[in-house]
Amino acid sequence: MSSSPPVSDDNRKKPGDLLGELQKLVVDYAKQETLEPFKSLGSYLALGLGGAVAISMGIFFILLGTLRALEQIAWFNSPTQTTGWHGSWLIYLITLLVGVVVIGVAILAAKRAEGRRKGASR
Repeated sequence: MSSSPPVSDDNRKKPGDLLGELQKLVVDYAKQETLEPFKSLGSYLALGLGGAVAISMGIFFILLGTLRALEQIAWFNSPTQTTGWHGSWLIYLITLLVGVVVIGVAILAAKRAEGRRKGASR
């Protein structure tokens, strides 16, 4: 027979103390499982957002440069054309098409990278 050591009234924990320990345990666990992963992802998120802003600005300036370069071509806005010619709107259409192509290439690259990640996990 094993006998447990006698528990005196001094060694017993009160229900309030037990509830306090339980609350502390639950709060610490919640912090560990929710906040700490976000803290470790903070640097990746900052680099990702910075890269996205830089790439977006670069694409914007490339499209703006394309628009300004097309404006310099006399064929699009030549004053010698007949009155029915409104070629100046073509530069905006061409710039829009260049932007759509850039977005399409980015989407295809993202899908291709996603396919590679899925294939690597098998």
